[in-house]
Amino acid sequence: MPDDMARPLIRERAGGSRHLEASMMTPSTLLIGILGTGDFSRSLARRLVASGYQVVVGSRTPARFTALFPEEAEVTSQMEAANQADLLFVAVYPEHHSTLVHLKPALAGKTLVDVSNGLQIKQEGPSNAQQLADLFPESYVVKGFNTISAWTLQAGPRDGSRQVFLCSDDQNAKSSVMQLCLRMGFIPVDMGLLSSSLEIENLPLYLFPSWRAPIICALALFVFFYLYNSVRDVLHPYVTAKKNNLYKLPIEIVNITFPCVALVMLSLVYLPGLIAAFLQLWWGTKYNRFPNWLDHWLIQRKQFGLCSFLCAVLHAIYSLCLPMRKSARFQLINKAYEQVNAGHPDSWVGEEVWRMELYLSVGIMALGLLSLLAVTSLPSVANTVNWREFTFVQSTLGYCALSMATLHTLIFGWNRAFLSAQYYFYMPPTFLLVLILPLAVLLGRVALFLPCVGHRLGQIRRGWEKSRHIRFILPDDDCRNGLENVSNV
Repeated sequence: MPDDMARPLIRERAGGSRHLEASMMTPSTLLIGILGTGDFSRSLARRLVASGYQVVVGSRTPARFTALFPEEAEVTSQMEAANQADLLFVAVYPEHHSTLVHLKPALAGKTLVDVSNGLQIKQEGPSNAQQLADLFPESYVVKGFNTISAWTLQAGPRDGSRQVFLCSDDQNAKSSVMQLCLRMGFIPVDMGLLSSSLEIENLPLYLFPSWRAPIICALALFVFFYLYNSVRDVLHPYVTAKKNNLYKLPIEIVNITFPCVALVMLSLVYLPGLIAAFLQLWWGTKYNRFPNWLDHWLIQRKQFGLCSFLCAVLHAIYSLCLPMRKSARFQLINKAYEQVNAGHPDSWVGEEVWRMELYLSVGIMALGLLSLLAVTSLPSVANTVNWREFTFVQSTLGYCALSMATLHTLIFGWNRAFLSAQYYFYMPPTFLLVLILPLAVLLGRVALFLPCVGHRLGQIRRGWEKSRHIRFILPDDDCRNGLENVSNV
C-alpha cells in the first residue's frame, strides 16, 4: 500500500525531470551546447559567452576548430557536447540532420533549438524543425534564431533586428529558450506550436514581399511616361523638322518623367482609402470584407508613398542639375544673341516670371510635406506619436501634399492645355494625363466632406448598419418623460 501511494499518477517522458531542472537553471549554471562549427555557430558562441553562459561546442574534428571559438567555450566531440549540455543549438544544415542520429540517446529529454533555413519558400510542410522532431522524438524541439544573422549575433542586437520568433510543442522548452533570448538582449516572440515553424523558416527567404507591387507599378509608370515624353519631345521634332533632340533623353526626359510618376504614385496612396469608404457607404456596413486586391492595396500604401517620395527627390535633384548641362548653356547663349540681333535686349515677361515663381514655391512646399510623411512612416518615429497624431500627419498633411503637388503640376501646365500646338501627333500634353488621377482623388475626398456623406460614413464606422434597426424604449425618468427613442446601430 505505501508503495502504491508513492507511485506518481502521471508518468513523465524520459528525461522529463532533467528538462524541468534545465528550465529552472540560472545562466551561470546552465550549460549551452552548439552542434556545428560554421559562421553562425561561432557568432552564437561569442554572444552566449558574453551573456554569461557556459558554452560547449560539438564538432566532428574538434582540434581543427578550437582556435576559431572564444577561449571560454569548450570545443569537443559531438557526443561529449550532447552529454554535457542542458540545452543545445542544432546549427547544421537540415540535410545533415540525419548524421546526428547516433546522438539520440544523449539528446533524450533535452531541448534542441533548430536554427536552420530552407533554400526556397515552402508552401507545404513538413518544415526542417518538424523533420528534426521526427528524428528525435524524445527531445523537445524549439524553432528559433533562424531570422537572426551571424553579424547580428556578433555585433549585438543594437545593430540588427531584436525580435526572435520561437515556436514549440513543449511550453517548458519554449520558456527556457525565451529566457535565454532575453538574457542575450533579444525580444522573443511566441509563434505558438511547432506547426508554425514553416512560416518562421520562410521569413528570411521573402524578398520585399510588400514592395513588389509598388515597385512594379512605379517602373511601369516610368516606362510609360518616358516613352510618351520621348515621342513628344524627341520623335516629333525629328519627324516634322528633322531636328535631333536625342541629347534630351538622359536628363531632360527623365526629369519630366519622375514628377509624373511621383504624382500618380502619391494618388495611389489615397485612392484605396476612398474606394474603401465608398464601398462601406454602398454596403451600409463596415462588417463586409473588402476584396483581396483592395486589402493588399491598403496594406501597401506606405510603400507606394515612399516610392512617390523617391521620385520627387530625384526630380528635385535632376532639376538642380539642368543648368549645369552644356546644352543649357548653348541654348542660353543662342537666345541672348537672337534677342540682341532682333533689337529686343529686354526679355522680361511678367507672366512667365510669375508662373515660374509660383511653380517653384509650390513644388518646394509639396516636397517638404512629402519629406514629413516619409519621416513619420519610419517605425522609430511612428512609435513616438499617438494614433491621432499619426493619422493627422499621414491623412491631413498627406492630402495637403497631394494638393500642393497637383497645384504644382497645374501651374506648370498653365494655359498649354488650350493651345492646339501643344498636341503633338494629337497627343495631349503629359501633365493632362498626370492630373486625371490626383484630381479624381481630391474630388472624392471633397465628396466625403459633405455633411450628408461624412455623417453617414461616421455612423457606419461606429457600427451602424443599413439592414439592421433596433427599436428600444428608454427607462422612465424625469428627463426623458418616458418618450420612445429610436436609434440605428
